[in-house]
Amino acid sequence: MIISSIDLKDGKVVQLRQGKDLVLERDNPDELIAEFNRYGEVAIIDLDAALRNTAPDGSTANSAILKRLLRRGNVRVGGGIRSAKTARELVSLGAEKVIVGSAAFTLPDGSAGVNTEFLSQFAEAVGKEHVIVSVDAREGKISVKGWTESAGIDVIEGAKAVEPYCSELLFTCVEREGTMTGIDLELVKKLRAAVRCRLVVAGGVSTLEEVVALEKLGCDVQLGMALYTGAVSPADGFVECLDWNKQEMMPVIAQSVTGEVLMMGYANREALKTTFARGLLTFWSRSRNELWTKGETSGNTLEVIKLRMDCDRDTILATVRPAGPACHTGAWSCFSTVADRPYSLDYLSSVIADRFANPKPGSYTATLNGERVREKVMEEAEELTEAEDRDEVIWETADLLYFVNVLMNREGVSWKDVLDELDRRHKK
Repeated sequence: MIISSIDLKDGKVVQLRQGKDLVLERDNPDELIAEFNRYGEVAIIDLDAALRNTAPDGSTANSAILKRLLRRGNVRVGGGIRSAKTARELVSLGAEKVIVGSAAFTLPDGSAGVNTEFLSQFAEAVGKEHVIVSVDAREGKISVKGWTESAGIDVIEGAKAVEPYCSELLFTCVEREGTMTGIDLELVKKLRAAVRCRLVVAGGVSTLEEVVALEKLGCDVQLGMALYTGAVSPADGFVECLDWNKQEMMPVIAQSVTGEVLMMGYANREALKTTFARGLLTFWSRSRNELWTKGETSGNTLEVIKLRMDCDRDTILATVRPAGPACHTGAWSCFSTVADRPYSLDYLSSVIADRFANPKPGSYTATLNGERVREKVMEEAEELTEAEDRDEVIWETADLLYFVNVLMNREGVSWKDVLDELDRRHKK
């Protein structure tokens, strides 16, 4: 599986050769994460933090960009993470995993060594499942401090020593990073044999064939230069990393962005490539023996937000935005028998938004200005606190949620924004 890399330096997206020489620069991180997240996880690396180009408060020229991107995909973040406090903050802001590098191989006195005390405290504070340890190496020896120094630790021995404290390892072949000259496959094989956890490799990968070869070894690939130069297509990488030896057709489960299971179909290579090219979920019709883009005739298309393969690489989960009912019977889902969309807070938000965008004669919602809706929120909150039985609590809660949702709409706030804030507080 491909993990796309967004490296940040001086507020720009960059690609460096061996961590030093600027090769290319982009200024569209929001567009990049939206694109990369369609195919898999995204790694965001703050190079300034890694190189200690920081302000007195620890921030960098990339901090605002980084925080903005954290909840826009399945994101792992790295670069200069030297404390559990920093890691906890990043996880609370939406990072699924944090990458720790130099701090894992620097002892309290500043000398090189595996800092097991730090790693133990770090894993306990953040949760081992959220920790990736970076075992970047030059000529087989672990590199630290933004790859500017060698820790003198053999990468295989270092990897085995830190494995108990993380859920995966990230190995970068430093001398090949950004060179497009190919990965050190023999070293990767030794590393793969030495550890049991998930292993992601980077540095020099430049062809789809290498990506597939590494997948067969049980390794994921973090790509930067090969993606930005077009040497490797993320769509092709996704398709070819699936286990086609098991079956000619991959089951594809479609679910809405709010988690509703809508339908299931089958896709071959051609169907998946068409899905990525068109942005609409496409299957292979086994009865008609032809490509079938869902909704092409009815208009009830499924816009693709992202695709994810399962751990066995033989099933796909497609997160989609439906334009209408998913089932040919007219039902919202192929697993229900009614056309009605299941009611949810997100659905309520969409109804309220439509009332404001397309006001109908007699619409009460459309009459609610900012002042009036705030008055109603306070009124309904008071009535809820005075409710005397279960039915009354339900009734008054429904009233309050409606007016709160109207207020949120007027302020441009979604339920995802609210849930993200609750998640941040939970993880802080």
